[in-house]
Amino acid sequence: MMPDAALSFLLPDDVATDRLGQWLAARLQPGDTLLLQGPIGAGKTHLARALIRARLGAMTEVPSPSFTLVQTYEDPAGEIWHADLYRLGHPDEVIELGLEAAFATAICLVEWPDRLGSLAPAHAIHLHLTPRAEARRATITAPGHPALIAALRADWGQA
Repeated sequence: MMPDAALSFLLPDDVATDRLGQWLAARLQPGDTLLLQGPIGAGKTHLARALIRARLGAMTEVPSPSFTLVQTYEDPAGEIWHADLYRLGHPDEVIELGLEAAFATAICLVEWPDRLGSLAPAHAIHLHLTPRAEARRATITAPGHPALIAALRADWGQA
């Protein structure tokens, strides 16, 4: 992997996690997929909620898709799909959800992306959140998006 394709930094609190979601919201566009990885409670849904609200308004209701599997939102630029694949047993179920088709046309936020198997888009942005006491470590890998990593590095630095 190219050294400029990954960045790791600390999010000291929920406000910083919100800021990262807002930062990403301003830069993602239809056809972008953000794969949110990390253990239960790492902040995947928190970040997705901040991103969606940054695009659609702070008062937008953004429930966790844990039980519905997918929540969709109408954005002026196109749809936003927020998926939680934790309960899926096989990648074929992703096709039934319509998620594979959405990768090409929507902004897709996918929690538990390991459930995608080989269906994960090659151009996806990987965001791994690791809990650190009250903080989180965010590690972003995006080899297909060097400009995104460069902008992130300029705005957030590297720790």
